[in-house]
Amino acid sequence: MASTGQVIRCKAAVAWEAGKPLVIEEVEVAPPQAMEVRLKILFTSLCHTDVYFWEAKGQTPLFPRIFGHEAGGIVESVGEGVTDLKPGDHVLPVFTGECKECRHCKSEESNMCDLLRINTDRGVMLNDGKSRFSIRGQPIYHFVGTSTFSEYTVVHVGCVAKINPAAPLDKVCVLSCGISTGLGATLNVAKPKKGSSVAIFGLGAVGLAAAEGARIAGASRIIGVDLNSNRFDEAKKFGVTEFVNPKDHNKPVQEVIAEMTNGGVDRSVECTGSINAMISAFECVHDGWGVAVLVGVPNKDDSFKTHPMNVLNERTLKGTFFGNYKPRSDLPSVVEKYMNKELELEKFITHEVPFSEINKAFEYMLSGAGLRCIIRMGA
Repeated sequence: MASTGQVIRCKAAVAWEAGKPLVIEEVEVAPPQAMEVRLKILFTSLCHTDVYFWEAKGQTPLFPRIFGHEAGGIVESVGEGVTDLKPGDHVLPVFTGECKECRHCKSEESNMCDLLRINTDRGVMLNDGKSRFSIRGQPIYHFVGTSTFSEYTVVHVGCVAKINPAAPLDKVCVLSCGISTGLGATLNVAKPKKGSSVAIFGLGAVGLAAAEGARIAGASRIIGVDLNSNRFDEAKKFGVTEFVNPKDHNKPVQEVIAEMTNGGVDRSVECTGSINAMISAFECVHDGWGVAVLVGVPNKDDSFKTHPMNVLNERTLKGTFFGNYKPRSDLPSVVEKYMNKELELEKFITHEVPFSEINKAFEYMLSGAGLRCIIRMGA
């Protein structure tokens, strides 16, 4: 391509300050260095992780910055040493990576790459410790190695999943983060059997993806647990069959669920980050075979407390990161689930805006309106 090896000037939504509206700016995007790929982003979407770090809650602010990590695009050019991608390939950039060389990547059980594991504090590329974005000579920080709120971005090759070119990028782009996290938590970690019962704690996008996983697995009872009863009607589209609002009961929700299910559910998936929800999710599974999976990220000072007998009575507690999917190896097969109509993504997408109106996506999420908002680049 004519732009190969050259600086590209394009539009990007830049966060100059924490919590302030993004500003559409012309940025310069440097060419990819060794083991890097420059992507043309066609569609991106907003995730709670973007909002959390944009607000800089409890974090060390790193601004100016280009956020964004759920996206779909095509490869524009590749750096030295990149052999498994070429210009024109359709891809999903991912906030975590797969170097394929470390012990985690070589393990069949782990997806937590030593080299490319998520790092929210690093705003530069691994290769040389510098940013590939600048405005009139001023460096602009990257976000989780993806920075998809830019028409072009540079990503480490290990954070790029090559997918079926027939897959519509305006749909499968949501698989770059939350939807795959919830789906994989159920299918890859909880692993409910056909006809089993599953409780889902938290009915946001990740929790509904976990419910979607339970539906795909053939669970006969999917119990949604949320403090917001307004979410219950929407959750029915994702296979949820029953609902519990803990505020409606004068006993712990784990006791309510145990009574509903003759001793507890077979599997539970926690998607809130609330330490109390985590404990309830564990204590609501059946003794002897119950498995609870934690997905939500707790506050740093939280501690998980339960009586040891809950473990000794053969309940299993597990955690998961990105649904136990290895980005490069496994995401293409998740895309195929959508292409085969096994996985339904359209129901996660509740809004769509042009790139010029990206701040509307933040307004939708902050107000709790909808699940995922697709942002059309170049519009």
